[in-house]
Amino acid sequence: MEKAKQAQLDLVEIGPQADPPVAKIIDFQKFKYEESKKERGAKRSSEGSLKELWLSPRIAEHDLKVRLDRANEFLKEGHKVKLTVKFKGREMTHPELGHEVLKQALISLGEHVSVERESRFEGRNLSVILVKSKGGKKDEQTKNQQISAKEGQDNSQR
Repeated sequence: MEKAKQAQLDLVEIGPQADPPVAKIIDFQKFKYEESKKERGAKRSSEGSLKELWLSPRIAEHDLKVRLDRANEFLKEGHKVKLTVKFKGREMTHPELGHEVLKQALISLGEHVSVERESRFEGRNLSVILVKSKGGKKDEQTKNQQISAKEGQDNSQR
């Protein structure tokens, strides 16, 4: 404590459970600031768990493949992926094109992906949220049901 007073710093107990307890001579205000900075950094990294990828109803096959490869990377890292089809101008008159793009995306991503939120319109955007599936039979059944339901919708529209 005398050394801390001479240096005009604080004596902070770092490891109270250790035998003998660990203490450091540091500026306590600076120490508190750095700890709060670490906490804020940890919060930011956990908040970024939803990644959004934009698509177009008239997207080219190769462009779709590139975006889906990126979606696979995000899913492997443990993020949720939101696929959004953005409609511009008169494209809104054909929403079935957007549904078709999302259907192709689900088929291309394969069995390791499950739908967290069904596709729905948010203004001029059609979006669906995907997560990495656990690989159980239940996920496969829901996936098959979704594909067959979408195929039924397509057939009824024709």
